[in-house]
Amino acid sequence: MGVFVSSVSGVLIILVMITLGYVLARFGWFDEQAPKLIARLVTQIALPAYMLDTIMSKFTAAKLKSTLPDLRFPVVSMLIMFGLSIVAFHLFRINPKHRGLFESMFLNSNTVFVGLPVNMALFGRQSLPFVLVYYMANTTFFWTLGVYLIQRDGQGKGQFDLKNTLKKVFSPPLLGFMIAVVLVLLGIKLPHWIMMDFQYIGGLTIPLSMIFIGTAIAGAGLHNLRLDRDSLGILLGRFVIAPLLMACLVLPTGMPLLMKQVFIIQAAMPVMTNAPVVSKLYNADSDYAAIMVTETTLLSLVVIPILMVIIQHVA
Repeated sequence: MGVFVSSVSGVLIILVMITLGYVLARFGWFDEQAPKLIARLVTQIALPAYMLDTIMSKFTAAKLKSTLPDLRFPVVSMLIMFGLSIVAFHLFRINPKHRGLFESMFLNSNTVFVGLPVNMALFGRQSLPFVLVYYMANTTFFWTLGVYLIQRDGQGKGQFDLKNTLKKVFSPPLLGFMIAVVLVLLGIKLPHWIMMDFQYIGGLTIPLSMIFIGTAIAGAGLHNLRLDRDSLGILLGRFVIAPLLMACLVLPTGMPLLMKQVFIIQAAMPVMTNAPVVSKLYNADSDYAAIMVTETTLLSLVVIPILMVIIQHVA
C-alpha cells in the first residue's frame, strides 16, 4: 500500500504542473510560438545543464562504467517492439495511412518530457543515469527508424539523411550527458560557480517540461480524444506490451533493482511529443499523432501507480 501511495504522490506532483500548463494555455497565456520556445529551453538549455550537474555531482566513474553496458536492454526491447508493431498493425487492422506513425508510436516512448520528471518523482536523482541510458537508445531509434516510418506515411517512401539524423541523435541533452560522463571518467572537476549555474539552470527542466505537456494537451483539445482501433493498438503497445517485454528482459538479470524499475517505467511512458511535429513536417497525420500524445500522457498518470505496485511485487 505504501508503494501505491508513494506512486500516486509522485503522479500528483507531475499532474499539478501539467494542469498549470493546461490552464495557462486555455486562458491564452501562450501564443503559438510559446510551446516551441519552452521545448527549446528544455532540450537545448535546461536539460543539458541538468545532465552536467547531476552526473558530475552524484556519480562516480565506477558507477558509470557499470551502468553503460546495460544500454543493450532498451536496444533489444525496441527491436522486438518494432517487430511486434508490424504484427499489431495487421492484427488491429490499422488505417493504412497511419501505418508508419502507428509503428513509430508503438515502439518509442517519451523518455524526457514525461519519463524524466516521473522517474525523478518516484525514485529521486539516483535514477538519472538509468533514465539517460534508456534515453540514449530511445532517441536514436526515434530519429532514425521512427522518422523513416513517419516519412513513409506522408511521402509514400522514407528517406534517410545521415547528416540530419546525426544532428538529431546527438542532441544537446545527449551531448551534455556524454560530456559529463567523460569529465567524471577523467576525474575532472569544474569550478564551484559553474556547477551552481548548472544546478540553477537545470532546475528549470522538470517544471518547464510539465508546463509544455500541459500546453500540448490544451492544443490537441480534450474533446478530440477518441477510442478506436488506431488508438487502442497504441495504448496496448505503450502500457501493456512494452513494460511487459522489458520486465521479461531485465527481471531475470542481476542488475540493480532501481535500474530494473526505471527501465520498466521508461518502457511504459507515453508517445513522444516530437511525433506530431515530425508528422506535420512530412505531411503525415499530425492530428492523429497529437491525439495519441494526449491520450497516452493522460492515461500514463493512471498506469504508473498500478505499474509500480506490480513491479514492487515481482522484482
